[in-house]
Amino acid sequence: MIPELTKATVWMKDSKRVEHILKSIKESGINTLQVISDFDMTLTRFAHNGKRCPTSHNILDSSKLISETGQAELKNLLNTYYPIEVDSTRSIEEKLPFMVEWWTKAHALLIEQKIRKDQLTAAVKESDAMLREGFQLFFDHLHQHSIPLLIFSAGIGDILEEVIRQEGFFHPNIKVFSNYMDFDESGVLQDFKGELIHVYNKREGALLNSGHFQELKSRHNVLLLGDSLGDLTMADGVQDLQNILKIGYLNDKVEEGKQSYLDSYDIVLERDETMDVPNAILQYLTSAQ
Repeated sequence: MIPELTKATVWMKDSKRVEHILKSIKESGINTLQVISDFDMTLTRFAHNGKRCPTSHNILDSSKLISETGQAELKNLLNTYYPIEVDSTRSIEEKLPFMVEWWTKAHALLIEQKIRKDQLTAAVKESDAMLREGFQLFFDHLHQHSIPLLIFSAGIGDILEEVIRQEGFFHPNIKVFSNYMDFDESGVLQDFKGELIHVYNKREGALLNSGHFQELKSRHNVLLLGDSLGDLTMADGVQDLQNILKIGYLNDKVEEGKQSYLDSYDIVLERDETMDVPNAILQYLTSAQ
């Protein structure tokens, strides 16, 4: 067993099954592997030194680009809808309309702010956004072994790309499905492109982007990283899926979420702000037989 999987903050409902999946993927070879990951609170930290880190939406919400009134309205939306998102007593079906409402209202507020494309770099630079400890190894390892990384985010694509670019790790093996801003000719935000992606409709996003998965049809083994139960459907567009290992970051409301995460993810990481476990797994999968 990989040593990192024996840490006290690593939970598995069935460690034998995890071992079996890892062995099967390794035997198939790394050219059959792709990684599908959420971004906010999965590749980025949930908290640092006891302080919450921002999501790609939060980076904008709390930046100088948003008026005080706009910030107050966005905060109000967060306080209204975030408790619904993490409420373990409600089903995903019950949460769906609320998530659509939240994202739609938030995006409308952002459009009102007349944000300019050339302001995004500074907004990210001035923010407290942080990728998880060990991200350098994660991104480089995947790039060196030509393993595709699909980042599937309900956040803002322009912002998350900028976070990775500013660290210098936006390698060519990375593809992003997210909510991208649509700017007019003068570079002012006028809308968001395409279908709305929120935390609980990633399955539809996966199926809409079937062309991407078609290109990767020989890569029928998946390492999936997420931090919400909505992330579990991100691989639903993968063709001829053979093995999938699901790693879930349980960042918040640990006691309430523990059982549903254990029932859904193969490996659950409790309040772990590092990439240690995914890195150790990739190290194992890419090491010589």
